[in-house]
Amino acid sequence: MLAEVRGLNEECGVFGIWGHEDAAQITYYGLQSLQHRGQEGAGIVATDGKHLHGVKGEGLVTEVFTQKKVQELPGFGAIGHVRYTTAGGGGYENVQPLLFHSQSGSLALAHNGNLINATSLKHQLEGQGSIFQTTSDTEVLAHLIRRGGFGTMKDQVKHALSMLKGAYAFLIMTENELMVALDPNGLRPLSIGQLGEAFCVASETCAFDIVGAKFIRDVEPGELLIINKDGMRSERFSMATNQSICTMEYVYFSRPDSDIHGINVHSARKRSGIQLAKEMNIEADVVTGVPDSSISAAIGFAEATGIPYEMGLIKNRYVGRTFIQPSQSLREQGVKMKLSPVRGVVEGKRVVMVDDSIVRGTTSRRIVKMLKDAGALEVHVCITSPPIKNPCYYGIDTSTREELISASHSVEELRQAIGADSLTFLSVEGLIEAIGHEKQNSHCGQCLACFTGEYPTEILPDTMHPHDKELMC
Repeated sequence: MLAEVRGLNEECGVFGIWGHEDAAQITYYGLQSLQHRGQEGAGIVATDGKHLHGVKGEGLVTEVFTQKKVQELPGFGAIGHVRYTTAGGGGYENVQPLLFHSQSGSLALAHNGNLINATSLKHQLEGQGSIFQTTSDTEVLAHLIRRGGFGTMKDQVKHALSMLKGAYAFLIMTENELMVALDPNGLRPLSIGQLGEAFCVASETCAFDIVGAKFIRDVEPGELLIINKDGMRSERFSMATNQSICTMEYVYFSRPDSDIHGINVHSARKRSGIQLAKEMNIEADVVTGVPDSSISAAIGFAEATGIPYEMGLIKNRYVGRTFIQPSQSLREQGVKMKLSPVRGVVEGKRVVMVDDSIVRGTTSRRIVKMLKDAGALEVHVCITSPPIKNPCYYGIDTSTREELISASHSVEELRQAIGADSLTFLSVEGLIEAIGHEKQNSHCGQCLACFTGEYPTEILPDTMHPHDKELMC
């Protein structure tokens, strides 16, 4: 499948707005700017103050929504979601926002992240009579809210959130209110913006630029924002503990024009290329980056070494989702369809190929082979992150060590496996330095678990693959 072309995929992106007469239309544009975070499903739920109306479907934002469908979502508030399948699997029923109707009112949920105690909570809720309509861990929150007993909706939401463990950025909407919540570790990015008198919230700040909103600030870990006709107010459902934004947001997931905790993603990636150049010594004729997320780092590497940067690889932007085919032979063709070497740039040259990560190794091997088939004399692979040796349980589709080639291979063994003339990874210390939280005097820490194995939260047994449970014993 085309996911193999890059190797890592994140679960989703969320966008919401409150207090705008064209809320659904604004959300549509916001989701388009977040399309890179999920391509398997999209949805929007809007409120007019009396009812919640939703449209969702499998596919890209432009495939799910026509102008007519957007116009069927009137109202002043809306939340939207783009999905990449990890926890809970695919299928129409799992496309978000999830929308629930009851006699006491309606509820819509959009979630970015992964709940590591979802399985145990589901067993508990089913034992109390809950019937789940999806296999998504997001639905757990809806049941917890509705079983929260008496009190205001805010109190029920706070109680429900306090029972969750893992990574989550939630948008929770009723007919008359939008609530925004970020997990106590702040593992996923989430920001607040303003568009006129309306408030916006998005997984990435690039969405604010697209819709013309002004960035206000990042949502704080353990914070619950309540947005309604009276404006926006902030409360806490949990104290922040060991704040740890996912480092891969800077390395790969986020768009380069986004800012995360005051740090521009493009600048962080460029610094990682500069830092990688400091940590190695190589002679080459040309530097190229694997589009798109590695271009910034390749430019930094070229500037630091004095080796010319060239577009040695071209990305075909017109390969649609229809190319995803079931046969292995067509999957093998995926990289060639997505990426093409520029023979005039690499032929007869010693090439430095800068990439952001190696997950399973298959993509790197194919790209190295493509460059050599195009006439490259040598291909030196430089990775602007450390080896990924540990699974992620927070919403990235690397949930077992068996998927990770660096977990079972040394750097030299991996170099041989991908056919490179040399292979260099950026050190953990170098990556931290490149991102630059300490230089920015940021209070935000980083989750480095996929590199170091040090997880910022407890990892529950029902989250782990059986093989990994054995390794932990």
